[in-house]
Amino acid sequence: MSTPTHTSSPAARVKLLRAAMARHGIDAYIVPSSDPHLSEYLPRRWQGREWLSGFTGSVGTLIATADFAGVWTDGRYWTQAETELAGSGIALMKIPSGASLLHIDWLAKTMQPGQTVAVDARVLGLAVARLLKDALQARDVKLRTDIDLLDQIWSERPGLPTEALYEHAAPHATLARADKLAATRAAMAQLGAERHFMSTLDDIAYLLNLRGADVPFNPVFVAHALIEQDGATLFVAENKAAPELRARLLEDGVRLAPYAQAAAALSALPAGSTLLVDPRRITAGMREAVAGGVNVVEAINPTTFAKSRKTESEAANVRATMEQDGAALCEFFAWLEATLADPQRAPLTELTIDERITAARARRPGFVSPSFGTIAGFNANGAIMHYRASQASHAVIEGDGLLLIDSGGQYLGGTTDITRVVPVGNITDAHRRDFTLVLKGMMALSSACFPRGTKGPMLDAIARAPIWAAGVDYGHGTGHGVGYFMNVHEGPQVISPSAAPDPHTAMEPGMITSIEPGIYKPGRWGIRIENLVLNVPAKEEGNAGEFGEFLRFETLTLCPIDTRCLDLSLLQPHEKAWLNDYHVQVRERLLPHVAGSAREWLELRTEAI
Repeated sequence: MSTPTHTSSPAARVKLLRAAMARHGIDAYIVPSSDPHLSEYLPRRWQGREWLSGFTGSVGTLIATADFAGVWTDGRYWTQAETELAGSGIALMKIPSGASLLHIDWLAKTMQPGQTVAVDARVLGLAVARLLKDALQARDVKLRTDIDLLDQIWSERPGLPTEALYEHAAPHATLARADKLAATRAAMAQLGAERHFMSTLDDIAYLLNLRGADVPFNPVFVAHALIEQDGATLFVAENKAAPELRARLLEDGVRLAPYAQAAAALSALPAGSTLLVDPRRITAGMREAVAGGVNVVEAINPTTFAKSRKTESEAANVRATMEQDGAALCEFFAWLEATLADPQRAPLTELTIDERITAARARRPGFVSPSFGTIAGFNANGAIMHYRASQASHAVIEGDGLLLIDSGGQYLGGTTDITRVVPVGNITDAHRRDFTLVLKGMMALSSACFPRGTKGPMLDAIARAPIWAAGVDYGHGTGHGVGYFMNVHEGPQVISPSAAPDPHTAMEPGMITSIEPGIYKPGRWGIRIENLVLNVPAKEEGNAGEFGEFLRFETLTLCPIDTRCLDLSLLQPHEKAWLNDYHVQVRERLLPHVAGSAREWLELRTEAI
C-alpha cells in the first residue's frame, strides 16, 4: 500500500523508498531525472527525483541505499542544491558536467558482490544502461531494471498529460509532413532499415508537424512513433487528437494507437526485419521490448540532423520572430528603467520581472508561451546559474547592483532565448570589468569564421579566451542548439568543453545556437550575455576557397546591450566597431515595431560608443 505523501518531507519520502527497497531485496535504487522519452524537461508524472529530494534543478540523479542518499548534479546547480537539500539528509554529490557518469563509478566502488542495484528501465537511457551494467557486472553486483518503486510509494503521482495535439501549419511549417516522412524513409533505406522507432518528443513533433503542451515551456507531446516504409504509427494517449486531425494524419499514412501499446508493437516485429534505433535517444526498456530475431541498426535519428538545419524559409520566419521579440523587450526594458527611476514606486521584485516580460511578449503576434522559466537574478541571485525566483524566496530590486535577466519565447515562427544584464543604482568598476570581459567573449565567438563540419565543442575556447586571459572562467557550456518553435535546448550541436567532439556535433549551415559566456561571483553578482546565432556560409554558396567551405555566425537576437555597464578602456577598436554595428542593426530593424517610450528607449540604448 502506498502512503499519503502530499505533506511529507524529503526525508520521510526517502524513508518510504527504503522500506520499498527492503521489501524487494534492493540494496541501492537509482532515480534519474528522466522519462520514457529521455526529455530534459519532464512532465510531472516523471519528476520523481524532484519529488523525492526537493531539489528542483533539471539535471540530477538520486541514489538511495539503506544508509545513504545523494543527488549527483553539476556546477550550474550546486548553490541551488545546497539550499534545497539542506536538512533532508540527502547529500549533494558534485560532478563536473550534466553528462558525467560519476554516480556509476560511485556505485561500482560502493556496492559489494552479491548486492542488487535497481532502476526503472523505462526511464533509463540505453547507452547509460549499458555502462551501468558493465560497471556492476565487473563487481559481481546484480542490476535489476524491471521495477518502478515510485509507483509503490507516490500515492498522488500524476497521470499522463491530457492536453490536445495541434498542427504546426503553413506558413510557419515550411515542409509538409509527407515530405519529412519521405526524407526519413530515405535515410532509413541508406542505413538498411525497414522500420524506425522514435521516442524523443521533439523528433516526433518535428517529423509530424504536430505540437502539444505536455511539457512546460516546450511545445511537444508525450508519444512514441514507429515509422515503416508504407505507413507510420503514433503511440499517444487517447482523445488527444480531434477527429479532423486524425483524418489529416491518416491522409499521410499516420495512424494513432494507444500510448501503452508501443512496447507491444516492438515485441510483435517480425523476425528477420531490420529496425533503426538511436541508442542515445531510446530507453533500455524500449530496447528490451524489441522482439528476438529482429536486426537492430543503431544510428542517430535522421530527424535529429534534419530539424537542426533550418530551411531558408524557417530562417526567414525566425528573423521576423526576432523582430517581434526584440520589440517586446524594448517595451519591457523601457518600463523597467522608468520604474527603477521612480522614487514613489511600489517595491519591485524578481517575480515582477517575470510577469512583465511575459506580458510584453504575449502582446506580440505568434506568441505561444515562454520558452523556459524566466531567470531574473539581482546581485547574489544572478550568480546562481539556473536561479528561479519563487513566492517563498526572491529578492527585492533596490539599492545598487546588477540585474541578470535570461528569458525567451515560443512563437509559431521560432524560439527565442536571450540574456541581458542591466545596472541598478550605482555599479562598481569590478562590475564593469566583468561585464566587459563577458561581452568580449561573446563578440569573439560571434565574429568567428570556421570550416564547415567543425565540431561544436572545439569553438568553446574562442569565447573563453578573453575571460581566461583575466584569470576567470565559468562553469557551463558556451552554447546550445535551439529549436524552431520547439525545445529551447536542441542537439546535436553544442558548444561546451564538457561535450565530446563527436562527429554528430559538427556545425552545419542552418543550425541555430546560443552564444552565452558568463562570469559568476558567488554571493555577489552574476553576468551573462546571450544572443542566438545562425550558421551561414562565410562566402557565397559555390564559392568555396582552396581549403573548402567556411561558415560564420549571423546574429539573430535583436536587443541592445547595456553600454552603461562597460569599461571602454578594455575594448579594442574592432570590438567597439562590432558593438556599434550590432546596435545599428538592432535600431533599424526594431524601430518599425515600437512607439512611444519603447522607441525612445531603443534610440537611447543603441547610441554609438
